[in-house]
Formats: sequence, structure tokens, C-alpha cells
Amino acid sequence: MEPILTLKNVTKEYPGVVALDHMNLEVYPGEVHALMGENGAGKSTLIKVISGAIKPNGGTIIYEGNEYTSMTPALSKKLGIGVIYQEFNLVPDLSVAENIFLGQKLTTGFTINRKLMNQKAKELMDSFGIDIDVTKEVKSLTVAYQQLVEITKTISSNVKVLIMDEPSAPLTNREINAMFGIVRKLRERGVAIIYISHRMEEIFALADRITVMRDGKYVGTKMTSEIDNNGLIKMMVGRDLDEQYPIVEKNIGEVVLEVEHLSTETLLRDISFKVRKGEILGLAGLVGAGRTETARAIFGADPKSSGKIKIHGREVHIHCPKDAIKDGIALIPEDRKKHGALLDMTIRDNISFIAVKNISKAGFVNQNADKNMAEKYIKELSIKTPSMEQLTRNLSGGNQQKVVLAKSLASNSDIIIFDEPTRGIDVGAKKEIYVLMNELAKKGMAIIMISSEMQELLGMADRILVMHEGEMMGELKKEDATQEKILELASGIR
Repeated sequence: MEPILTLKNVTKEYPGVVALDHMNLEVYPGEVHALMGENGAGKSTLIKVISGAIKPNGGTIIYEGNEYTSMTPALSKKLGIGVIYQEFNLVPDLSVAENIFLGQKLTTGFTINRKLMNQKAKELMDSFGIDIDVTKEVKSLTVAYQQLVEITKTISSNVKVLIMDEPSAPLTNREINAMFGIVRKLRERGVAIIYISHRMEEIFALADRITVMRDGKYVGTKMTSEIDNNGLIKMMVGRDLDEQYPIVEKNIGEVVLEVEHLSTETLLRDISFKVRKGEILGLAGLVGAGRTETARAIFGADPKSSGKIKIHGREVHIHCPKDAIKDGIALIPEDRKKHGALLDMTIRDNISFIAVKNISKAGFVNQNADKNMAEKYIKELSIKTPSMEQLTRNLSGGNQQKVVLAKSLASNSDIIIFDEPTRGIDVGAKKEIYVLMNELAKKGMAIIMISSEMQELLGMADRILVMHEGEMMGELKKEDATQEKILELASGIR
């Protein structure tokens, strides 16, 4: 069998950066081909070359035997190449069916045949086992269901090559299984799938072959059956990762943060817990359990209907994030691109954004202090960048996360809430984030870590609190915590 898609010596250069360095790739019909590499390895650039979003500086793209020096979005779509990006491409005010068939002709005369459109959308959803009302507006759906609509929309135009970039990030385990079913059915139909994910278990469950990139270069391709987890990590990072969850001796001290009987109008009911100096407190639960809502209520991003928050034994009145920051609380949000990093500002400006008053006099920023602050955190957090003047959007996901952390540290916070600290981050960068979190705890900071990754909670947290539908279900000490006990509590069983 001939490959449907081949890339030969594809190169893409930006000023001062080689994003793709003579990259090679072969993808066959009816295979799931995983594309792996650390953040910054060049995966996103490669996707954009294939889809025509960017033009390479050199190399050849061979598709169904025809050679191209570059693609365009219109050409790639015409050829049957579909892409599901991490950011959704949906119209919120249109229905599910309207989004699926947007740009496709489903008319009777000059009128859109909505009955036919809804029928076809329902048939398409049913064929992949997705139970959803196709007449609902997309904005009324959860993020997970929006992702399933995004997938269905892309495959509705009879794609031959489907590129999936972190498709499971917003999905629960049940929804991931539904997506896996879609992928396997597409493979049976002969569709070639390029699958990008940082979740190793997904790669080994789905992929037939794995290609690894590093620093924009081709490292190698392996049959999934020929390699294990450790071997794949070594290919990706170029070294062994000894302890994924580093063990650090910490002194857990007095109570820093107390949350008493916290409730909100929408979800939270009577949430109470304490966090101590030098402690990493894990917050577990299924999607919709209220973990992020708890963080937002503490931080003042969402209003609370009742309850108290105490810091060092003193009640504080937090009505907005500005109050929380003033009281020494920082939030590293779940969606770093939307709520964390200021993507179109420089690293330097991001770091000093919250702390600007501390380095200003008479309304003017002290440029030396601003520069020194940026240099300090770039060095301390090992942010990989050619310059502090680099736009934050040009950094890898792991380095963007470090910039958000630096911004919080610069505000002199001693309580940090990490909401999904390693979502969308590769294994090498994950280890760096874990080391940083442990170092912060060792220095006496109180940390709350919200995570959907069970091993991350078990590996990092000193205690784990488990939530279910807005209520606190129980607490597990590190030595007693197991995956089974967490899931039991998360399912509402006390």
C-alpha cells in the first residue's frame, strides 16, 4: 500500500527560529498515526503546513501521488484533509446541525432545508454513538459536547486524512471512549488519522504507529507494539526521566488558608477545608464536580452566596480577583490562553502585569526594576525564550504556563491555586512544573492543585479532597489514597 500523505525534508523558518528542520512523515490510509514530541517540537507547525495555514520554506508534500510545494486551506479541504484544532471553530449562536453543515449546500430551491439538515446531522451523530439534540444552540452545550460537535463537523465532509490535535483535553472518560469509537470507525473506513496527544495511555490504546519529533526534527517512527512508555519518553526528550513525580522533603506548617461553609447560588454547597504552609492539597472530582468553581469563588472570580475565607486566621472579604491578589492568593487558571497569559504581550510585560505598582513611582514604571524582575523569573523558572521581549503566544504550552506562574509569583502570593497545571503539556515540561510546585511548597507556600489526572494527584498531593456535584465527599491522606478510593468518592459514594 502506498502512503496517502508524505512529507519530505519540509522546512519552516521564522526570524531566529527553525520551527521545522527537514521534517519527514509518511501516513497510510486506514491507520492511526500518532505524532509525539515535547511542546515546541514543531507539531503545531507541521499541522499548519499540511492544512495550508502556513507555507513552508522548503521540502515537498506528496498527497495521493501528486507533489506540492505548499498547500492552501481551500486546497487541503478540497483534497479531503480535515483538522480538529485545540481551539474550537464553532459558531456559538447556531444549532449543532447548522454548525455541522456550515458551508455545505442543503437547500430546497433557494431555501435551507432545515428538516433535512437536522435529519442528516442526527444520522451522523447516531452513526458514531453520540446522543445529542442537534437542534440545540452550540453555546448551550458543555465544552465536552462542543468538542464532539467539532469532530463530527470535520468528518461530515468525507475527509481522507483527519488531523486531531489534543482532541481529548476537555473530555471525560465516558466521552473519551465515545471519541475512541469515532476514531476506530473512521480507521475501518480507510481514513488516515494523525493523532496528537500528551496522554500516553491514549497513544498506546489507539495508535498503529508513532512518529516522534524533537526541536523541529524527525527523530524516528515506531510501531506502537515495538515501544513502551519509557522508550517513547526517551525518544521525545532525548534522555531518561527518572522520577516523574519528584520527592522533596517539606515541612508542613500552620494553617494558611481556611474555607468555611462556602456556597454559591449555582453549584457549591457548604464547602469547608484548610490548607497549610508547605502543603500541596489535591482537589479531585469528575467534570462538573465543582473544583474549578471552588477555585473561582475563593479567588473572587465568581460570587459566593455564603461562607467565610480566612488567611492566617483573619477573615478576608474577597469580592473580586484584585482583592484576592492583594490578600496573597494567586490562581493559575485551567485555560491559560484564555484566562492566564496575555498572549499578545511580551514575557516581560506579562510578568510585571500584576506587580506593576511595586515597580512604579509617581505613575512611571522603573524600567530597570521591570527588566530585573523579568530576568529573575525567566532564570528561576527556566523559561525557554530567545528574549524577554518575545510575544507570549510564540512560546510552547509549558513555557506559557511558566509565564503565568511567574506573573503570580511576582505579585508576592503565598497561596497558589493550580487548576489543571499540566493540561496540554508534554512529559518533559510536566516534570519541570512538578519540580517548580515542590520547590514552592518547600519555600513555605500553600498550594491547591486541581487535576483530572489521577496519577498526578497521587504523585504530587500531600492530601486529596474529593468533590461530587458541588459537595465535599471526603479527604484522603497521601499514604491512604488510591485510584479506586478517589473514584468511589468522586462518584458520590461516601
